[in-house]
Amino acid sequence: MALTDQITADIKEAMKARNKERLAALRDIKSKLMLEMTKEGGDGNVEDAVGQKILNKLYKQRMDAAAIYGEQGREDLQAEELAQAEIIKEYLPEQMSDADLEAAVKGFITELGASSMADMGKVMGKASGALAGKADGKRISEVVKRILGN
Repeated sequence: MALTDQITADIKEAMKARNKERLAALRDIKSKLMLEMTKEGGDGNVEDAVGQKILNKLYKQRMDAAAIYGEQGREDLQAEELAQAEIIKEYLPEQMSDADLEAAVKGFITELGASSMADMGKVMGKASGALAGKADGKRISEVVKRILGN
């Protein structure tokens, strides 16, 4: 089932269950997907890869907002953002473990013959493309820096 179809079906379920929190998160996802579908030059569909990027962005925004609310002592708003982030996370692919991520990055470094921080751009380009959706760019960057920095 396509991502947009899945979201639409889940919105209907959330409406029937009167789950306002889930409904709000799903409607936000749906609105972002609809914006992508109706974008100029679009064909009215959202590829799963593009949908995953949108979901990653929404998840990241929720987590950043929750962190800010936590710093400000607004636990009520923080809890709301975290709850919505968990709902969005249900639609994201499983993230790579730290060990798997490190092994993949080491493989890219070996493949590219990278040996210093000067090669970080090449490694990041290859790793980011290959690991899109499986690992956050920030995590990839930290591993690349740690390995190339030694």
